[in-house]
Amino acid sequence: AAVEEGIVAGGGAVLLNVIPVLQSLKLEGDQQIGVKIIIKALEAPTKQIVANGGYEGSVIVEKLKGKENGIGFDVTAGEFTDMIKRGIVDPAKVTRSALQNAASIGGMILTTECLITDIPEEKKEMGMPPGGMPPGGMY
Repeated sequence: AAVEEGIVAGGGAVLLNVIPVLQSLKLEGDQQIGVKIIIKALEAPTKQIVANGGYEGSVIVEKLKGKENGIGFDVTAGEFTDMIKRGIVDPAKVTRSALQNAASIGGMILTTECLITDIPEEKKEMGMPPGGMPPGGMY
């Protein structure tokens, strides 16, 4: 994938670089709501990566928004860095495809009149075992 379309800054940094462009759009109503949803989706990978590293995702993402393009947060070193120079990269094709597929699925859900999903059941605590002797043959 990297050979076909090249590489981009990893760790979700390139996705955060797109946010200012989206914020500059002058939209109203449903379109503006859609842009806000996309912005949240663009922040999600970095938040999760940072949280997995033991840091507060929302705080780091807000700090990254003020940084120049290509700057991300290296969770192993615990510092902001140029992701490409540090070798933290993603294939551009994979990043682009993930965003396109997410948008496609989102559009499909919006135009679907019905969704079927599983509602997780609460797990009940196991009751006390019955009293008396254990079943035969166990001892």
